[in-house]
Amino acid sequence: MRQLFTFFLVSVGTLTVTAFTEPLRPSLDKVFGRINQEVLQHSRAYETLADASQRIGHRLTGSPNGAKAEEYAFNLLRQYGFKDVRYESFEVESWMRDTCTLTIVPNKSDNFRQVNVVSLAHSPVDAHVRGEIIDVGNGLEGDYAAMKDQIKGKIVLVNIGLSSPTKGARNLHRSEKTALAIQHGASGVIMVNLVPGNVLLTGTASVTGKLIPIPSVCIAYESGVALRKWMAEEQSDHLHAMIDMTNFSKKIKARNVIATLPGSKLPNEKIVIGGHLDSWDLATGAIDNGIGSFSVMDIARTFKALKLKPRRTVEFVLFMGEEQGLLGSRAMTESYKRSGQLDQVRYMMNLDMTNNPVGINAFGRDDMMPLLKSIGDVIQQTDAGFTNTQENRAGLHSDHQPFMIEGVPIVGMNGNLAREVLDCYHANCDRMNLVNKDQLKNTVRYSAMVLYALADTEDLPARRFDDTKTRDYLIAQGLRTPLEIANEWRWKE
Repeated sequence: MRQLFTFFLVSVGTLTVTAFTEPLRPSLDKVFGRINQEVLQHSRAYETLADASQRIGHRLTGSPNGAKAEEYAFNLLRQYGFKDVRYESFEVESWMRDTCTLTIVPNKSDNFRQVNVVSLAHSPVDAHVRGEIIDVGNGLEGDYAAMKDQIKGKIVLVNIGLSSPTKGARNLHRSEKTALAIQHGASGVIMVNLVPGNVLLTGTASVTGKLIPIPSVCIAYESGVALRKWMAEEQSDHLHAMIDMTNFSKKIKARNVIATLPGSKLPNEKIVIGGHLDSWDLATGAIDNGIGSFSVMDIARTFKALKLKPRRTVEFVLFMGEEQGLLGSRAMTESYKRSGQLDQVRYMMNLDMTNNPVGINAFGRDDMMPLLKSIGDVIQQTDAGFTNTQENRAGLHSDHQPFMIEGVPIVGMNGNLAREVLDCYHANCDRMNLVNKDQLKNTVRYSAMVLYALADTEDLPARRFDDTKTRDYLIAQGLRTPLEIANEWRWKE
């Protein structure tokens, strides 16, 4: 996952509570009960994720392991009884790390210090830079603006997260912070992970999924504290950094994996449920996004095992290239646009690090809230552990984004992960021992219930927004600035 969100999403048109609460209950109670028992008794999400982690390891897009993961998903869906399983190929600029070193030295001294470091994805294939270090704090727009005349030609030091954030402050993605550094003329970026324990974090530093012109690296929290202390001690003799790295990049073909369950009455209307199958290469990506992608496959298994035939077509999608710039979901959205089928996608649901959900996210669409609450009420009757906690906020940086900025309605699940699990985000500790089997089953069963309800509801109120309504929606959700930084704001005011 490119930035932490635990959701999968929805949007909508006009509706009343009465129009949906009454028709839902008689038909859904029984189906939800069957889904509940099937998953509790026969779920294979944990076992298949463990098996894939052991057989394949990491699932980096463009690597041999990535190709193995694609084949694993394809074969598993066929094994679950899907006849219509296909690969959707797309071309990507793959990136793989090679060597990276970071050396800190005072301007007038040979007192070199080596710092443990990891390169951030889409850094140059060959970079050797030296420059004065300048601390830009949290790296938000205001932080850069306050130091705009001091940054050119220097190496910026910036937090990946927010250190002592003010109330309501919204962080930027590491790629957006790097983009701001490039815009201000920096020669390199050193990002500080704020998770204690000498945890090194990776992820893309590119907003486009293409190579960036300057190196961007990550150091551990403890290294950041030590570096800032040294900078304070050496105020009269500025510290310099030397970043040396080599990486590999080439054009390759990657593949989304798609299994289709045809709709029984409205086959031309689709609900897309997806989760990215790819992961970074420092560990096996059990949480990001093993729990999401293998939940999607187990939801597909559940539908087949119960012979569920909802009104609308359901497409179960395992995206590749999410970590390197939402490449697979961008490709799928563009394919739908070229074929004129994007309007057929009534909702897109995305499971990215979604774990142990307790409610549903309307993702900024107020008129969707009554329908989602009514669905959640039926889930709660099936299992009181589902508290039906509603949320209504939108976010970026996962595979829902390409659909969302084209106006497609999105639906999310409100999940949670323990702090010690979150601390391994994109890090070398994201392994199978972090996965809670019972919580993973909760993700599968509750998400399967919501998916079925949306696919089978007689009249879905939401339609794809036109371009003007999409723009207004994104502005209202506070997403204009990050999209502008990423050069994804297509509207000219």
